Amino acid sequence: MNYKITSYSEKDTIELAQNIESEHFPNMVICLSGDLGSGKTIFTKGFASALEVQEEVTSPTFNIIKEYQSGQLPLYHMDVYRIDGKVSEIGIEEYFQKGGVTIIEWADMIEDSLPEERLDIKFKLSTEEENTRVINIVPHGKVYEDICEAIL
Repeated sequence: MNYKITSYSEKDTIELAQNIESEHFPNMVICLSGDLGSGKTIFTKGFASALEVQEEVTSPTFNIIKEYQSGQLPLYHMDVYRIDGKVSEIGIEEYFQKGGVTIIEWADMIEDSLPEERLDIKFKLSTEEENTRVINIVPHGKVYEDICEAIL
């Protein structure tokens, strides 16, 4: 099942992230995709805030992986845009079983390396309104389907 949501502001995107965070669990994987500036990092900041991460969350564009340990669960924030599909060289798959929440920006670039069970969220900028995004959410696996049913 696919879910389609319209976000009219950063606040809407943050609220969506906070709603999804309310259902967090160890080894949760959230895969974000969409154009540059479409809301992926804003979503992650909202999720991290609700998870009570104390550090400032920024895009890990040049770091590839940023780890935040101060929240209710560890948060592993990844940006795989620059890895050219060389996932095995940086050990991304190991993070899926480290007991935290993994959020991957540009996840569509490493689709073959993603876990079977995950939550895919695609951001698309509206051509009609400047701050509007259409967000498509696709759950993979029963636990993610249940989360979507509970919050969307």
